[in-house]
Amino acid sequence: MSATRSAVKAERVTRTQAVVEGLLDEIIAGRLVAGEPLPPEGDLADGLGVSRLTLREGVRLLQAQGVIVPVPGSRHRIAPVDEWTGLEAVVRYSRSGGARRRAALDLLDMRVMFETGAAELAAPRSSEEHIRALEDALERMRSAHANGDVPGFVDADLAFHDVIFQAADNRILVASVRPLTAMLQESRSETSAVFEIREHALVEHEAVLEAMRTRSAAAAREAMASHMRQTREDLLHYVQGA
Repeated sequence: MSATRSAVKAERVTRTQAVVEGLLDEIIAGRLVAGEPLPPEGDLADGLGVSRLTLREGVRLLQAQGVIVPVPGSRHRIAPVDEWTGLEAVVRYSRSGGARRRAALDLLDMRVMFETGAAELAAPRSSEEHIRALEDALERMRSAHANGDVPGFVDADLAFHDVIFQAADNRILVASVRPLTAMLQESRSETSAVFEIREHALVEHEAVLEAMRTRSAAAAREAMASHMRQTREDLLHYVQGA
């Protein structure tokens, strides 16, 4: 494929993704209402500044995510959020203002399932290089905490957990977690701004590292489960005020 054709294809994909994001934003903001038909195709295309062809491509992608339901012989219908099946769409909705409190707890529930399982897989499979990477990430967390560097603390925290996912050596697991990166970054930034939460996180991460050093699947799973329990308690107490 020539460079020109590649550039044209990339531009079309970008425009189509812009349609997907634009329509999702309109739905999330309530300007396009669940249960109602989409506005006429021409109006939507004009409003988004794209061709009808590009609009149709974007609508097809949202149909694949369960956001838009095709209606034979009529305009397509917008589905309620509870019927959405695409992770991209659900994550975008969850990051919106009105859904953030519920989304934080939903995300934590998912982390419990993913991260405890990942730790269990990773411990017996981890190499000395993985352990050194965990030690490095934890040391960066300590340094960032001491300096009040919240972004640095968050980056090191995410890196610590990423090492565990990599050590688990399961491509499907890694691919499943990747779409949640933006939400994890936002959630960690919110909680890590609290001094006490960072203190607790350091203790829990040290325990996870010790369990990983033993290469014991059971010990690693329990250490990560303890970390997730502490995270939930901190979220409810310090952030959500429950």
